Amino acid sequence: MIHLNTKSISLENLGIKNATIRYQLSSNDLHEETLEKKQGIQSSLGAIAINTGEFTGRSPKDRFIVKDVITQDEIWWSDINLPFYADKFDLLYDKVTNYLSEKELFVRDSYACADKNYKLNIRVVTEYPWSNMFAYNMFLRPTQEELQGFSPEWTVINAPGFMADPVVDGTRQHNFAILNFTKKIALIGGTGYTGEIKKGIFSALNFILPIYKKTLPMHCSANVGKDRDTAIFFGLSGTGKTTLSTDPNRSLIGDDEHGWTAENSVFNFEGGCYAKVINLSKKQEPEIFAAIKKGAILENVIIDENGEVDFTDTSITQNTRVSYPIYHIDNIQQPSIGKNPKNIFFLTADAFGVLPPISKLTPAQAAYHFISGYTAKVAGTEAGVTEPVPSFSACFGAPFMPLHPTRYAEMLSAKIKEAGVNVWLVNTGWSGGQYRVGRRMPLKYTRAMITAVLNGDLSDYTYENYHIHSVFGVAQPRFCPGVPTELLSPRSTWNDDDGYYKTAFKLSNAFRMNFKQFEEFASEEIRRGAPQRYAH
Repeated sequence: MIHLNTKSISLENLGIKNATIRYQLSSNDLHEETLEKKQGIQSSLGAIAINTGEFTGRSPKDRFIVKDVITQDEIWWSDINLPFYADKFDLLYDKVTNYLSEKELFVRDSYACADKNYKLNIRVVTEYPWSNMFAYNMFLRPTQEELQGFSPEWTVINAPGFMADPVVDGTRQHNFAILNFTKKIALIGGTGYTGEIKKGIFSALNFILPIYKKTLPMHCSANVGKDRDTAIFFGLSGTGKTTLSTDPNRSLIGDDEHGWTAENSVFNFEGGCYAKVINLSKKQEPEIFAAIKKGAILENVIIDENGEVDFTDTSITQNTRVSYPIYHIDNIQQPSIGKNPKNIFFLTADAFGVLPPISKLTPAQAAYHFISGYTAKVAGTEAGVTEPVPSFSACFGAPFMPLHPTRYAEMLSAKIKEAGVNVWLVNTGWSGGQYRVGRRMPLKYTRAMITAVLNGDLSDYTYENYHIHSVFGVAQPRFCPGVPTELLSPRSTWNDDDGYYKTAFKLSNAFRMNFKQFEEFASEEIRRGAPQRYAH
């Protein structure tokens, strides 16, 4: 049976007329609605499984920002931040709201930012119940008292069934995700991929917080130890950001989006987690596996007739995912706030196999690697990719960063110096050779290296304990508890010095080529963090 919240609301102010409004349904009710409408399948784990349709991931070329008096001089207009005309937005918005009028809609009031000083109230209007359930999982959930006086500051309108006409509407194709900072609206259409909902608000906060709140927004995970020490993990998809921050010995603050305030605290933007589940196993990632139960949403996975999930099957997409409220994880920080971090980890899956499995960065190197945001694509992940390809995403989240990357990097660099934070580069990728020659670094050793840092076992920064890498200039430890010594030096694992250095310089040149787009904006200190140039 579906229970309606007793509060009545209207969407007339949004231009949506005569809609049947299902307001603030519980997670359980939305689960049941999805099954009743035959939009999802019940899995044996209890979680509901849905298919997002044509789009199983974000569509970065179809993400726009309205160019107006607020944004025109602040946004880093580029192939990542694409401008959209205000008059075109208004016309498209009217078409979407007309499309949603007289329909059954699911409406949720929620908020972002666990620190109440930075709280952003959000109203999410969705065409489908499972999209609304995603919003329940991913945003912070107001109490009944907070709902009584709730006034949304931003609105997300999500209409997967609406298809734009590119010729008329000014979009690239029929799908779109558009931010309007003047009207404080995230308008999403033509795509069922739920990640667009949370990434729209994340992108908005990446503009609002640094400009108006002097707070650094970060695409990172974070956790807290028993001594209240905070650790931050930056990394692109597939590098282990969620896995490594979900630690049974530490309390999870959040797995994806955080702010670092001028008051020296770190807070989660979200109320849930959105994790990749490709090759997920109960043995390797028990906390995440256990979180997949009723209330969670599995996306684009393959399920057999008995409801069993095959996490290895990527026939729909490699970007199979699960969203769940953060309380599905047993060991969480409440509220989702920590103090200044003591350690920051930059995670990269280096498929060239040349970066050390762990290394210590100087402040200049930290800023350089933050702007670079390196990982690698491997053969088989995209058509035409037959060998490792460098992949750079500024600030480890370029598609969500409206300002120029150097602005975020300078904020990070200042905070690192002010708080005396240690920054580490962690290669969760390949060792003993590049992809298909070497092997992926075992998770147990990466965990051991992270634990050693957090326990202070790598804090004796001396020549006897560290070696400076001859190409990348980073300081790699000679010893680490729980890790075979030979693994700590990538060169020694290759058994082919000539091949190793050729590959290392190939990657260092890729770093330098990528950084050319930032050089004129970057300080001399940041430029000093670059790897060595290849000597002809």
